[in-house]
This record gives sequence, C-alpha cells and structure tokens, in this order.
Amino acid sequence: MYESKTRDVVVRVEPEFLIEQSSPQDNRFIWAYTVEIENQSNEDLQVINRFWRIADRNGHVQEVSGEGVVGEMPTLKPGETFRYTSGAPLSAPSGVMMGKYGMKTVSGEHYDVDIPAFSLDSPYEPRSIN
Repeated sequence: MYESKTRDVVVRVEPEFLIEQSSPQDNRFIWAYTVEIENQSNEDLQVINRFWRIADRNGHVQEVSGEGVVGEMPTLKPGETFRYTSGAPLSAPSGVMMGKYGMKTVSGEHYDVDIPAFSLDSPYEPRSIN
C-alpha cells in the first residue's frame, strides 16, 4: 500500500493487476486501485475534484481530471475515511500513477492533497527498482 499525508489528510492507494481483464497479445493491461481518503483534521472536508497523471513504461502519459471521485463529491467529517475502487488501462505491462485531490473546508478554503505515486506492475514484466 502507498500512502501520503498533506496537512491533515491521509491518502492510501492499493493497486491490483486484473489478469482476467487484461490481454497482453492486444497490448491491454488493466489495473484496479483502491483509494482511502482519511480526514485527520478537526473540520469537515469535501473532495471537490481530482487530477491523475498516468504514465506507462513507453512514456505515454494520460491526464485525467474532473469533479469529485467516482461520481461523488464526498464530505468527510473529522476521523472519517472515504474508500473507493476505480480502474486504469494501459497499453504497456507497467506504469505509474500519481495525482491530487482538490479539497474544500467548511469555511470555503480550497487546497490540494497529494495522491502518492504508485507503480502499476504486471506479471508480464519483471519488476526493477530504479
């Protein structure tokens, strides 16, 4: 599991390669990733937008942005965690994802929370540490 903390918000990500949905002969490699956003602050926070940068081993970069997460703009009370699962397709057997969530406080302050960079590793390519 990958984890980062920005201010009083902890973001954890756990990727999983989906072998049954992938097709190496068609250059289609699919991952699911589960995200937890934990509010460790003393005030309600709302996730208002997201930004993802997804890069595969061949240098192809996709950027994804939009309102909320998985069709929601959840509000987290102090101590609450929001958890969701989504997916990412690549045309290469490995890659990396990273991003930011836009948060809003009850008082109207906006700030970004880092999503930790995490690797997308399939069994079709040996892992290497750089």
